[in-house]
Amino acid sequence: MPDPSNVAVLEPIWLVEATYAPDAAETRVPFRAAHLAGIVARLDAGTYVEAGAFLDVSASVILVRAETADAAIELVRDDVYLRNGVWVEVRAWAFGRVARAGQ
Repeated sequence: MPDPSNVAVLEPIWLVEATYAPDAAETRVPFRAAHLAGIVARLDAGTYVEAGAFLDVSASVILVRAETADAAIELVRDDVYLRNGVWVEVRAWAFGRVARAGQ
């Protein structure tokens, strides 16, 4: 079996959960294109590692590269969903992402 330290590393990032408002399925519609464009831009920049939402429209999860929880939350606060009440709360947890060594 290969030495795990040669094939994988633990990248410290932040898991940010953004909770949807109860009426988000309807209220997000006019903001969705701008929201997705912002997510893609941050994915392309490498600031976001991954992003997605629970299909029951309860919350979204974004894996964020940032120095602190506050910095991760500030990046997400700029999202059109939060500015327009589609998301009503954001929280961040330290998260150890397993990545391939050398990536």
